[in-house]
Amino acid sequence: MKNNKINIIRKQLDKLDLSLLNLIKKRSLLVSKILEQKEYKNQIIDKKRIKIILKKIKRESKKKNIDPQITNSIWKSMIKAFITYEFKNFKKK
Repeated sequence: MKNNKINIIRKQLDKLDLSLLNLIKKRSLLVSKILEQKEYKNQIIDKKRIKIILKKIKRESKKKNIDPQITNSIWKSMIKAFITYEFKNFKKK
């Protein structure tokens, strides 16, 4: 009985994961557009912008009753991954 409930919940998680992938795809396209506007590699890491993003995520997480440690960890990982992506795909004009 319990196993069946777990499987149902896991199917919901799988569906949600696909939705997250679609959002990540949209974010990737936006990051690529921003990358096209950058002229120098030193423009890739914007510490001020990162600080603003993490502060906003913390505030919104608290509003939505989500553990801010979880969202902070997720966003830091995502930011790091996109920074790596930008360095890999940077093309000097």
